[in-house]
Amino acid sequence: MKERSEAQAVISLFLRLEELYGDSVAALELGRESKDEDMLREAFASAKKLAQEIERHEFLRKMRGEFDRSHAIIEINAGSGGTEAQDWAEMLLRMYIRWAERKGFELEELDYQPGEGAGIKRAALSIQGDFAYGYLRSEIGVHRLVRISPFDSNARRHTSFASIMVTPELDDDVEVEIDEKDLKTDTYRSSGAGGQHVNKTDSAVRITHIPTGIVVACQNERSQHKNRARAMKTLRSKLFELQQRETADKVKSIQGERKTIDFGSQIRSYVMQPYQLVKDLRTDFETSAVNNVLDGDIDPFIESYLMSEPSKSS
Repeated sequence: MKERSEAQAVISLFLRLEELYGDSVAALELGRESKDEDMLREAFASAKKLAQEIERHEFLRKMRGEFDRSHAIIEINAGSGGTEAQDWAEMLLRMYIRWAERKGFELEELDYQPGEGAGIKRAALSIQGDFAYGYLRSEIGVHRLVRISPFDSNARRHTSFASIMVTPELDDDVEVEIDEKDLKTDTYRSSGAGGQHVNKTDSAVRITHIPTGIVVACQNERSQHKNRARAMKTLRSKLFELQQRETADKVKSIQGERKTIDFGSQIRSYVMQPYQLVKDLRTDFETSAVNNVLDGDIDPFIESYLMSEPSKSS
């Protein structure tokens, strides 16, 4: 039924494009024959709409990866630098939350470890929506911030780093064998952003898969049992993804290259002082609207990256 629905969507798309093309041609011919400016304007509007539809679906053609239609799990980790880096990690967390809200995606907080004084050490979110992973895989890597530090009494400029990892979230029908003997489970007290909903018991769960070193955590539920179930689902996704990587190229195309969270390894720079600029170092796409980007307006960066990728076969 899922494949049938996807096929019907493709057919409907081509029928809609064909209709727009027909309307554009008919309006142009009538406008030329009658020299009617209103008809010519209608032809121009139809052609513009057709071009926009083609451009939008040309972008969606890039979403042909094995996991691109899946929900996504995004993990944010502060780099070295203490409070500065932890504050930057929290700024990125807010950016992705705002982006997901704009898309109408659903959010579920899986892990949240506050920093010492400000910001976060790490956080993990489940972002649920069509093509969530397809969009967010473009964000995998190290992000760098340059600004006048609000934590520096001498108002000096600081550079901070944080890393983004994104994993596709698997459906429950995908089977992954996990031996309980390979798991180390730790429980601890939830450490959310604060308020009356923060748990007062050791209900948060951290699971380490010993053979691979993969670590997952969940603390959003009050029940330790539910947190463990959610953490196991995340672990299944990560292990399944690991099993699919048969070559180094597969590793880079799905998970992204693991890099040190430091100078020289960033994929994108966000400069707030002495000038305003956000630049993607892979595509050279840039904008001076730093505040808009940090408020979740990252689609132009996502699209420029995905459109720069070689086309996948049908």
